[in-house]
Amino acid sequence: MIEVVEPGPYATVQDLGRPGYGHLGVPRSGAADAPSLRLANRLVGNPEGAAGIELTFGGAVLRFRDGAWAALTGAACPVVLRGGSAGMYAPFWVPAGGELRVGAPMTGLRTYVAVRGGVDIPPVLGSRSADSLSGLGPDPLTPGRVLPVGPSAGLPPIVVDAAPPPGDAPGVLRILPGPRDDWFAPGALAALCAEPYEVSQDSNRVGVRLLGTPLERDRSGELPSEGMVAGALQVPPDGRPIVFLADHPPTGGYPVIAVLASGDLAAAAQLRPGDRVRFRL
Repeated sequence: MIEVVEPGPYATVQDLGRPGYGHLGVPRSGAADAPSLRLANRLVGNPEGAAGIELTFGGAVLRFRDGAWAALTGAACPVVLRGGSAGMYAPFWVPAGGELRVGAPMTGLRTYVAVRGGVDIPPVLGSRSADSLSGLGPDPLTPGRVLPVGPSAGLPPIVVDAAPPPGDAPGVLRILPGPRDDWFAPGALAALCAEPYEVSQDSNRVGVRLLGTPLERDRSGELPSEGMVAGALQVPPDGRPIVFLADHPPTGGYPVIAVLASGDLAAAAQLRPGDRVRFRL
C-alpha cells in the first residue's frame, strides 16, 4: 500500500492508456510522457505498461506502508527518502513506513513514480489511467488516498542499476503538414515555424496552449467533427495553436494545420507554462 500524504499540484495514476476505443468516443489517455513511464517500469522490473503515478510540478509526499522497490523518471526533482536514500533514474528500496518526498522540478513538468508490482487499482476499459477529459478511470489523487500495489512474485529480477537522464528539452519540435493546412492563408506553415511560441498557463493534459502570432485562416466556417490524434496542432478561431496531448478529444471541429512527429510527443508533454518553443517543418 502507498498512502498519498500530499499529491502536489496535480497527480494521477497512469499506464499506457486505453487504445482502440476512439470510434466509441473514448480517448486513449495514458501517461503524457509515455517513454518516461516505460523507463520507470523497466527500472523496477515491471512490464512497461504497468500503472504508476504521474506528478505535475512534483511536490508530492508518498508513504509506503510496506517495503518496495521504486524509481522516478521524467522531469528531474530533488528527492528525499525518510529511512533510506533515493534519486532520479535509478531503482531504490523504500523500507516499510518510508516516506518519499518529491520536490519541484527545475525544468520539465511531469515526473513518474513506478513501484515494483505496479499500482493495482481496478482497470476501466482495460486501463488504470485517469482521463481528465472524459472522467474515465480513477480521480486525481488527494491527501489520504491509499493505492494498492500489485504482487511482485514472478517479475524478473531488477538488473538495471541506473539509466542516463534525458538531455535538455529540445527548443524545437518537428512537425508534418496537417490534413487541413489548406484551410489557412498561404505561408501559414512558414509563419508557424518563423517565431517561437510561449506555453500558456491554461495548458493541461488535454493540450499545450500556445501564445504567439495568430495563424490566419483562408476559409471561413468550421469543419464537421473529424478524428484527432495526439500531437495534432488544432487552431481555434483566435488563431493560436493547441498541441493535443494524451487526454485529447477523439474528434474535433477546428482545422489541424500540422501534426508533431511522434518522437517529439514526450518533449511536448514536458513543456511548462512560460517555456518558449519553436516548430520545424
